[in-house]
Amino acid sequence: MAKYLAQVIVMGVQVVGRAFARALQQEYAASQAAARARNTAGQQSAAASSITGMTLQEAQQILNVSTLSPEEIQKNYEHLFKVNDKSVGGSFYLQSKVVRAKERLDEEISIQTQQEKQQSQQKTET
Repeated sequence: MAKYLAQVIVMGVQVVGRAFARALQQEYAASQAAARARNTAGQQSAAASSITGMTLQEAQQILNVSTLSPEEIQKNYEHLFKVNDKSVGGSFYLQSKVVRAKERLDEEISIQTQQEKQQSQQKTET
């Protein structure tokens, strides 16, 4: 009787141990995939900053936006572009800063859209 009880306990521990090991492997693989995705996104964002010569925060300050809403960005861009038009006494320098800020924010929106596509593809694969 004790022999059978010991066998049942050993078998139960083995089953739980295998399940735990498998769950741990899956969690490790998921965290590695997430780290790679974050690293890629960070590299893309840094590349966009170096190409446009402007950080994301600076672009948001110039266009006076707190979120990356395409409608709000476009509305503020049009207003600031018209206000800084040289024909109405504005500054060409400021107008060019507004254009560069919009380009930077558009690039960031593009990067985020690409990331969301990749994440949705990864979820469907799993």
